[in-house]
Amino acid sequence: MDRMNQGEKMRIAAKLACAGAVVLLAGCSALNPFSHKAAPRNPPAALVNFKQTLPVHEQWSTSIGSAGAFMFAPAVANDSVFVAAADGSLARLDAASGRVLWNINTGMPLTAGVGSDGSTVAVVGDEGMLLAYDANGKLRWKAQASSEILSTPAVGQGLVVVRSVDNRIAAYDADSGNRRWIVQRPEPSLTLRSAPGIVITGSSVIAGLPGGRLLSLALNNGGPRWEAVVGDPRGTTELERIADISGTPVLAGGDVCAVAYQGRVACVDANTGAPHWARALSSDVGLGVDERFIYAADDAGAVTAFSRNGGVGAWRNTKLANRRLTAPVSVGSAVAVGDLQGYVHFLSREDGALAARVASDGSQVIAAIPLVAGKSAVFQTQAGTVVALAAR
Repeated sequence: MDRMNQGEKMRIAAKLACAGAVVLLAGCSALNPFSHKAAPRNPPAALVNFKQTLPVHEQWSTSIGSAGAFMFAPAVANDSVFVAAADGSLARLDAASGRVLWNINTGMPLTAGVGSDGSTVAVVGDEGMLLAYDANGKLRWKAQASSEILSTPAVGQGLVVVRSVDNRIAAYDADSGNRRWIVQRPEPSLTLRSAPGIVITGSSVIAGLPGGRLLSLALNNGGPRWEAVVGDPRGTTELERIADISGTPVLAGGDVCAVAYQGRVACVDANTGAPHWARALSSDVGLGVDERFIYAADDAGAVTAFSRNGGVGAWRNTKLANRRLTAPVSVGSAVAVGDLQGYVHFLSREDGALAARVASDGSQVIAAIPLVAGKSAVFQTQAGTVVALAAR
């Protein structure tokens, strides 16, 4: 692993958190974990003119409220889009039209959300307070986690599963809020203050962890099933040894794939954790997936497509250097990424060429993981605009 340059050290320092006791974490909480500002020595690439070959139109747009110092990604379930904001707002939108089906205030500031399976809607409040609502926006229960939560809750199979910043993974009954199990994992001395995600598949829950590990647990009792290495900490300094899992692991057939900061993009067997392939890559935003490719946006702003079977590089686009891209999302015939100036870029799935560009709300940052609702890609900006963009 190459040593980081000074500009990269300055950028990543704004996303660090002290590991260990909650009191130490509180000492780092003033640093904005989702600022996504480019390092002064690495200005974002200028937007170049190109012939737009892909028709893109705005399906709908609405506003939910600012994300503040956190990151709020939408959730898609049962033909609905669920969105939340730092001021406590929580809403359900019709996925086709963006029409607001209901909009409530949770009564407290929020730090993460939304997770939903269509029946249960989960968000996280101040100091690790987990809140669960039914599909009509009625509060079911509240539960107190062991510490602050930055990651979106995973909801499914009758459970709500969360990972708190003290590296505890806990599962709560979706109907009652009773805690079913909790697992404590060791933590590196220095980690990104970020939001590695959790995915539920079959009878397992798979979590991304600091230190570059993927962990599979039995959904019924939290028992460990396997642990896989995505990014091994290397280097001579604590900064150089950060290798945390980024974003949410993605399911690709029988595989689960993930990427680590200063590590690799890798796919392993979802049932056994056996490695299938890995490629060197550093990302702090996560992956996208479709029936053919795994897509990664690295921390230098390059977007790469890897074949799902074998990890062969299909194409790489470097024209968005240092634009602090989101995780990619595959929609129609394109792959879309948001950037630090509120633009959404559409790349050809076949060769990665720029195919279209759309401005969102001018909020200067799109940081949240985008999702697909029907034939549209849904992006939520830090300023709170939620926009659905359809591409052919």
